[in-house]
Amino acid sequence: MPVDHGRSRRSRVRIAAALTISTAAVLAVSSCGSSGGTAEPAVTIPPSTSERTSASASATASPAVTVPPAHAGFDYQIGGPYQPPAGVLVVSRDHGASPAVAIYNICYVNGFQAQPDAEQEWDQDLLLRDQAGNVVYDTAWNEALLDISTDTKRQRIALKVDGWIDECATKGFNAVEPDNYDSYTRSAGLLSAADAEAYQSLLVAHAHGQGLAIAQKNAAELAPDRQRLGLDFAVVEQCGTYGECNRYTDAFGDSVFDVEYDEQGLQAACTTWGTRISIVRRDLDVVPPSDPGYLRQTC
Repeated sequence: MPVDHGRSRRSRVRIAAALTISTAAVLAVSSCGSSGGTAEPAVTIPPSTSERTSASASATASPAVTVPPAHAGFDYQIGGPYQPPAGVLVVSRDHGASPAVAIYNICYVNGFQAQPDAEQEWDQDLLLRDQAGNVVYDTAWNEALLDISTDTKRQRIALKVDGWIDECATKGFNAVEPDNYDSYTRSAGLLSAADAEAYQSLLVAHAHGQGLAIAQKNAAELAPDRQRLGLDFAVVEQCGTYGECNRYTDAFGDSVFDVEYDEQGLQAACTTWGTRISIVRRDLDVVPPSDPGYLRQTC
């Protein structure tokens, strides 16, 4: 199974044309907050404050799993693993990598689309096709959408992705992050939000069965349904840039982990949400420090 090289979806499509990062610039700004290298005890989602009294905000994770410590130092390493910077207590890495030592580890899988040029690794009837029989692509990243339009196909697709989730559990990850939850928005109307949620519920059940928490990735419009599906926390991209952070905190409380890709988004997120949620700015390709394009900043 090829390694999932980190590629954020909705947000990168929206900023790719505008954002250019110099390959000569290397910024490695360590996370603000605790400088300790050991993990805090696993915790459940903390009670909401008086500012967020909705039932969804105060919900807790499944009792069988633990969620990452809220408002902890966070790093997004899906493009390649490296030693977490000082103060980082939560890291997300690709399922092909090993978890970091002594901190909370989130395992990235591409759950709703095929990897670039990996269509042959899927049964051909599981690739979404238009009325002409052509495969439907996320054209920004050359990824074929998976056909989650029927229960039978959802079950078959989930079986394959469940294998990756099993790898995450075996390696010692604490949680899983299935990417492209919002792929239905790129399906030209062939898939619906209901399809996405029905399929996501299968992944939730399997992850919980393996003792893993599971994150909602993007799709702010679906966050109000997190309790019904059993989603435990959120990993989001550019909620500062697009003014969406409140949509996630309304549903997940402080258990939101935000990745920004430009200075304006970082400042917007930090100014409004820096005392409540975990925020990191990464370079667009989320490469490790050995790459000249590496960039990391926090509040």
